[in-house]
Amino acid sequence: MSGAEGVARTFRARLWPGVGLSAIRDYGIVASFVALFLTLTLASDVFLSQANMLNVLDQSAAVGLMAVGGTLVIIAGGFDLSVGAVFAIAGVVAAKAATSVDPEIAYVLGISVGLGIGVLNGLLTTIGRINPLVATLASSIIIRGVALVLTGGFLVSVTDAEFTSLGQGKVGAIYYSIVIWAIFAGACGFLLSRSAAGRYIYAAGGNPEAARLSGIRVGLVRTATYAVSGLSAGIAGVLVTSRVATGQADAGTGIELAVIAAIVIGGTSILGGEGAVWRTVLGVLLLAMIGNGFNLLGVNPIYQQILQGGIILTAVAVDAWARKSST
Repeated sequence: MSGAEGVARTFRARLWPGVGLSAIRDYGIVASFVALFLTLTLASDVFLSQANMLNVLDQSAAVGLMAVGGTLVIIAGGFDLSVGAVFAIAGVVAAKAATSVDPEIAYVLGISVGLGIGVLNGLLTTIGRINPLVATLASSIIIRGVALVLTGGFLVSVTDAEFTSLGQGKVGAIYYSIVIWAIFAGACGFLLSRSAAGRYIYAAGGNPEAARLSGIRVGLVRTATYAVSGLSAGIAGVLVTSRVATGQADAGTGIELAVIAAIVIGGTSILGGEGAVWRTVLGVLLLAMIGNGFNLLGVNPIYQQILQGGIILTAVAVDAWARKSST
């Protein structure tokens, strides 16, 4: 190794004494979250109010649900670009079903569609051996097309007032959406950190060949994570459709980008094998606080996009350098 290479490797391994790039990737989101939270608390009298905090959580729930599911997919070595389309078609199916069956059955049908599409995506990328980016991009286009066929290009309005109970209902002052997100994140977090299935997911993304030699069915593990991702998008789509009592084929357009951004900002490696649900949740909330803070402080939203893009680039760069320094 040349002197220059040694210096470069030393720099990659440590930005300052005692703090490595891996630590920054894993826990930088905590420092960023706390710093932004304190800044907005001091800068705005409204930010820390109960109404605003609950609003931030409620508005983040849909993205948060899909980001939690997407975290499992990426850790296992996959990638899911179809969540926005699944979000839309789940809502459309639930809304159309609600015109002829009980709202509870409509909810289940919409969520089941999301789960089924997730399984199909998993099969395309494992048994079909299609690149995850290509497979889920293609499936998203097909799903949007099916949603358009189902709606005929029109909004699907639900007149049954009971249909809105899921999206607008509360436990005390807390919307059901926040409770459902918390339960889903807790369950997935437990799965990753406290179960054999979680170890299999990390192994499938970190070193799939070694995982196979160890007896882990990598294809099955990855398919299961896609199923969870589809399930999360189905739940999110039904929640939002229930809130507005309207299903539409173009709902959630571009939401997959926000989902991926939150996952990456939370420190999950896009190359697989690294990540945690709790960090993804902080990534979702960090993005939500940026948007909320810009609104409260009256800052031009154009700068919000610039800031978010810079944060994403930094997170990906830190992950790349951390991986390189560990080799």
